[in-house]
Amino acid sequence: MMDRALVYVIILLLVVILCQQFIYKKGIEIKLKKMSRELSHILENDSNEKVMVFTDNKILIDLCGQINRLLLERQKIKSAFRKQEISSKKMLSNISHDIKTPLTVILGYLEMIRLSHEGDQALQKVEVKARQVLELINEFFTLAKLEAGDMKIEVRKININELCRESILSFYDILSGKNFMVDIFIPEDNLFVQGDRDAINRILSNVISNALRYGKDGKYIGFTLRESENHVYIDVIDKGKGIEKEFALSVFERLYTMEDSRNRKIQGNGLGLTIAKNLANQLEGDIFLESEPNVKTIFTVKLKKYKC
Repeated sequence: MMDRALVYVIILLLVVILCQQFIYKKGIEIKLKKMSRELSHILENDSNEKVMVFTDNKILIDLCGQINRLLLERQKIKSAFRKQEISSKKMLSNISHDIKTPLTVILGYLEMIRLSHEGDQALQKVEVKARQVLELINEFFTLAKLEAGDMKIEVRKININELCRESILSFYDILSGKNFMVDIFIPEDNLFVQGDRDAINRILSNVISNALRYGKDGKYIGFTLRESENHVYIDVIDKGKGIEKEFALSVFERLYTMEDSRNRKIQGNGLGLTIAKNLANQLEGDIFLESEPNVKTIFTVKLKKYKC
């Protein structure tokens, strides 16, 4: 009987030990999963939080400390990168301004010389090329100021119907001269957006210029103003060669141009859409692209509605 009782006691102790080990292991597993979720949340949201764990397990405490050490180093690297990025953008803005000023003076002298040497074809070509360089520098200067946060944008109530009519009207001579079919829909009831008049005008001008440049083969421009509950949408449509899906995002990258973009009657330096998207983002809006090559290409400008 004593032997049997001893066996029962040993079995019971083994069961208790195994249960304790299972509970201990399960507790560690739960804490590891919690740490993993917290780390995933921090990385996905790009936050500056730290991983927290409440335990007396020295290994878990040490692991948590090493993870937080890596997160702290990550924050330092991000901060240094942002400072360097801002510094680079401000430097580019300053360089663009420093180049722009003397070039403007050069253009003034070129114009004076041309007026006293009328008919000099070579001089005229030099002046045209100088103006093209100045145009490109102005675009660089605008983009640099935008990215450096140095461009003043005053958000106020804007009548978008009126601004749309002015924008499309400014291209009347080009559209009529190239025999484009123009299809415009701007509702009679006024819509108002939160924006900056100059910024929105620049956005629309750049998007329409792009449609004329790349959609010229279709001889068609569509312009539609529509609304949802919280936003206003402006669709600029062309029926030209379009843009393949693999290039859809690239068109908003700086200096990206298609092979036949060098038509100087219309903007074509590869910065127009980059500037337009940047401006739209700063107005808490965006620009989207939908294209079916040789059928229809739609650039949609999204802007926030004005709330009283």
